[in-house]
Amino acid sequence: MDKHAHLYIISGLSGSGKTVALHTLEDAGFYCIDNLPISMLSHLGDYLQRLPAGTRRQLAVGVDARSQPEDLQHFGSSLDSLRAQGLEPSVIFFTAQEATLIRRFSETRRRHPLSQSGISLAEAIRQEWERLSVIQGEADLVIDTSTTNVHQLRDLVRRRLTESPPGLSILVQSFGYKHGIPVDADFVFDVRCLPNPHWEPGLRQLTGLDAEVVAYLEQSADVRLMGTQIKDFLEQWIPAFERENRSYLTVAIGCTGGQHRSVYLTERLGAHFRRHLGEQVKLRHRELPCG
Repeated sequence: MDKHAHLYIISGLSGSGKTVALHTLEDAGFYCIDNLPISMLSHLGDYLQRLPAGTRRQLAVGVDARSQPEDLQHFGSSLDSLRAQGLEPSVIFFTAQEATLIRRFSETRRRHPLSQSGISLAEAIRQEWERLSVIQGEADLVIDTSTTNVHQLRDLVRRRLTESPPGLSILVQSFGYKHGIPVDADFVFDVRCLPNPHWEPGLRQLTGLDAEVVAYLEQSADVRLMGTQIKDFLEQWIPAFERENRSYLTVAIGCTGGQHRSVYLTERLGAHFRRHLGEQVKLRHRELPCG
């Protein structure tokens, strides 16, 4: 299989954003197939091989709990079959907190694919999670959309899945602990021990993107030390992830509200690693309107 071949397998819980992801990839030029039976996965290599030489081969397929349970148990062997054909499929799994999924189904009045008489929506979600756990276990990237609206999700998919060059794609994101820890993070750094601009009246309404907050934090030796030590840690271990052929690495920096300290350090770390690794480094501020 030539270097132009690219296959994403999109899966996850109903209501977590799989359809939005597929539509976003389709808009970016991918050929997308939703609800592909797992037994058909092994035929994708044949399809891609038949395309004219030099064609930009970008394919995304959706696999979900509507697949037969016995097929789901053979998901790993289907991936092995694709790899034997020269493909390197990337499995992207979307998830969200149960309360978020219930709220989304209530708002849209959609019917859960596993719902039936005598079973609650919450139980249907749990059953779906159990069915899809085998796919989640094979995932190269898990994306939690609990705090992400549809516009932010489209932007996240574009940045992570359509704009990343080959190699290890690194996402450095800020977040607020009061909104929950990102479940898709590989490394989580807690910076709540650092001086908090929130308690400075002139800085409270600003963010770590504003010059006044930057100046306040940069005068702190503790802030400088924390930033240096996180940078040194990542410089030590990023090459180890690359040697293991990992496709994605997510680094989360958290403060209380996700507005000041975590945003500042995310920007500084992102700028440092972009100087060395280029566009494979992406930034995201989960709690800011810009996402």
